[in-house]
Amino acid sequence: MERISDIKCAVGESPTWSAAESVFYWTDIPAKRVWRLDPATGATRFWTLDQMAGCIATRAGGGLIAGMETGVFQLDLNDGEAAVQTKLATPGADLGEGMRFNDGRCDRQGRFWSGTMFMDMGQARPVGKLYRYDSRGISKPMVADLLTQNGLGFSPDGRTMYLSDSHPLRRMVWAFDYDIDDGVPSKQRVFADLTKSVGRPDGAAVDSEGCYWVCGNDGGYILRFTPQGKLDRKLDVPMLKPAMCAFGGKHLDQLLVTSIPSGKPEDAEWGGAVILLDPGVKGVAETPFGA
Repeated sequence: MERISDIKCAVGESPTWSAAESVFYWTDIPAKRVWRLDPATGATRFWTLDQMAGCIATRAGGGLIAGMETGVFQLDLNDGEAAVQTKLATPGADLGEGMRFNDGRCDRQGRFWSGTMFMDMGQARPVGKLYRYDSRGISKPMVADLLTQNGLGFSPDGRTMYLSDSHPLRRMVWAFDYDIDDGVPSKQRVFADLTKSVGRPDGAAVDSEGCYWVCGNDGGYILRFTPQGKLDRKLDVPMLKPAMCAFGGKHLDQLLVTSIPSGKPEDAEWGGAVILLDPGVKGVAETPFGA
């Protein structure tokens, strides 16, 4: 395991590997920053944003696509300190005051998926919805009644979609059949029930064997589930609140893990840190938006 510099994020989220640039990107949500790491040199830098970005994914034409406070945006990263932000779409009234986009990623066909949440989790308002954005624009809500949308992932063949709700009152991961032609999920079913676990199912990644890796926020671990939903590996990490993980590196055999400070004394050193580790398996190349 390697710690990335002395970076400490307020809410480190949505790591993603850009194969075109051979770098990792991730977002620090409340800090309104997008970070980049070149693992070959260890060099890091960040760009500032005008509003919070809950999630990011790479774009086929360069730059990123992001789910933010007021909609889906294109982010162009240049030599300046700030990213150039262009709004692409918004779900309108469904993205009300106190809400923002949270977890998201592209499916294997290059469509962008992201869900919304009410930011004050203490209110436990089930107003979150999951959307698809592609050349047709933003979709109607594809999944509704979410407290804290999280854990999006797609099987290597793209025919299974995973989704979690990381709110303390839910702690559930679902699987869906996924129509790769139309981009429509169906047949929602329980994939992993973490209601009796210490951790909550936060961000996730899928490896080349089709297994689902999910960060146990509040638990200090990452869990690996087989495609059948069987827990077959538990990886302890030094931070109490790992937030999301992503496979990357030249051979997709590295795992970048972002985190959130817990505020507990035992987490003072590692809370908010970003780490890079060797998980022993390879990931699946992410499809850039629009590819």
